[in-house]
Amino acid sequence: MDWRDRTGSPFTCEKTAVAAHRGMAVTNHPLASAAAVEMLAAGGNAIDAAVSALFTLTVVEPMMVGILGGGVALIRLADGREIVLDGLSTAPAASRSDSFTPVADDWPDYMEAQGRANRVGPKAVAVPGTLKAWCEAAERFGRLPLRDLIEPAIRHAERGFLLSPYLATCIAEIEPDLALDPAIAAVFLPGGRPLGAGDLLVQTDYAETLRLIAREGPDAVYGGNLGRRIASHLEGIGSFLRFDDLESYRTIEREPMRGTYRGVEIVGPPPPCSGGVQTLQILNLLEAWDIGELGFGTAETLHLVLEALKIAAADRRAVTADPDFVDVPVARLISKDYAALRRPEIDRGRAGSFEARIRSTESANTTHVTIADGDGNIVTSTQTINSLFGARIMIPGTGIIPNNYMYLFDPHPGQALSLEPGKRITSGITALIGKRDGRPVFALGLPGAHRIPASAMQAVLNLVDHGMSPQEAAEAPRVFTWGQEAEIERGVPEAVRATLAGLGHRVSAVAHVAGGMGIIGFGADGLMTGAACWRADGVPMGVGGGAARQGVSFWPDPRRGRSY
Repeated sequence: MDWRDRTGSPFTCEKTAVAAHRGMAVTNHPLASAAAVEMLAAGGNAIDAAVSALFTLTVVEPMMVGILGGGVALIRLADGREIVLDGLSTAPAASRSDSFTPVADDWPDYMEAQGRANRVGPKAVAVPGTLKAWCEAAERFGRLPLRDLIEPAIRHAERGFLLSPYLATCIAEIEPDLALDPAIAAVFLPGGRPLGAGDLLVQTDYAETLRLIAREGPDAVYGGNLGRRIASHLEGIGSFLRFDDLESYRTIEREPMRGTYRGVEIVGPPPPCSGGVQTLQILNLLEAWDIGELGFGTAETLHLVLEALKIAAADRRAVTADPDFVDVPVARLISKDYAALRRPEIDRGRAGSFEARIRSTESANTTHVTIADGDGNIVTSTQTINSLFGARIMIPGTGIIPNNYMYLFDPHPGQALSLEPGKRITSGITALIGKRDGRPVFALGLPGAHRIPASAMQAVLNLVDHGMSPQEAAEAPRVFTWGQEAEIERGVPEAVRATLAGLGHRVSAVAHVAGGMGIIGFGADGLMTGAACWRADGVPMGVGGGAARQGVSFWPDPRRGRSY
């Protein structure tokens, strides 16, 4: 029976999937997807394509990602090896647990500091990891030189590109903060007016910065003159970041989280990312029920999903810290036995009160790429500068927008998330690969802060339990809760929402939960299907075709082989 025959939440896909055999790229901007395909067409692999797409996203999605940001990549290589490359930001050595003065001891202002110092401006900048991580990935696993990977980004920065309504809305949304910094205002508020949809955005200074990095590599920032210039400017206006922080920054290669759901192996990122643990924990809880038979989007299914989300949220504090600073009970949380212990707490007839007192200011303003090639290399990677336009300042003359990752540390001393020198930020990043009998069947990820794990987990349910196509799984209505309100997308019918409210859920109908998902499905015949959803400017692009059949020439010479 098709999932549509027993669904409580019918929907129509707004975008169209793309299928190809030789390569597939799904990013949240068409020019980034085009850059990835350009690298695949030039003989590069999925790692080359992902790095090129991310550099391009720093130009065309400057509000979401930058070379002074942070992120994580789950990489599966053609030989079957799987690694997580952690390029998350760290707290500068000069910072202390009491560096910020909190304005409240209770939510919702618990994470706020006086003067928004941990959120906007130089003190909000943590030590960046993106540039080093991208370049290391390309050097270790790619085929093409760095200068080739950066070239599309330079092209779009120098020549300019037309703003999408999405980017224009983001600029207008935070115009007052952008106006506080002359350098960033000059780019995005020329003449005091925010750029609008269809305007040309040219970033000449940033093009020159990218050219420098193309010549010198990541050392330009992590030990070179550009890094000195960045650190000097930030220190001069009050930042904790110093040049020594840049010199000493290191990425970390981590072993992925692994678990199973109905015979499908799920591979994801470990702490300090909470997404892998949360996804596996929730799937373990739900595995006892026949979710497929209950139907997609029915009140019965969504009630179980919401209750499982609340249990995982109540446990999330245990996985929201750098494992070098906090003991994280990963093995217990993702075990089937632990799920069996907690599952009886779910009452199928009413909503439980697993109140989650979780403190997080992780921003939904993130980007994601999901890319694969015909050789079996796969990259699913989430990257960000945290809040919209990061710290909302720009390093003069460089076009670089730094992150505001200090906003993710608890300004209160003595807590698991409290600020400590060298501590890595935590994140809900949930970049996943699903495998059946050792063979990849899907790869996915999305932006959306603490709503990411819930959304990624529901995509797994859509693919595994409901048998959806990648396009359907990406666009299907979503739900989210941490134990307070139950956010339910308006694509879920009102009757289903009413039933959930009758079960005791505090239902809040919302426009969308989390951001634009990118999924690649892998067929047994090697066909890859790429899908992007309506929640962002995402575009899938594939590479098909191939070289001419061996021995074919355009116009055979009839005299060939004859003697005259």
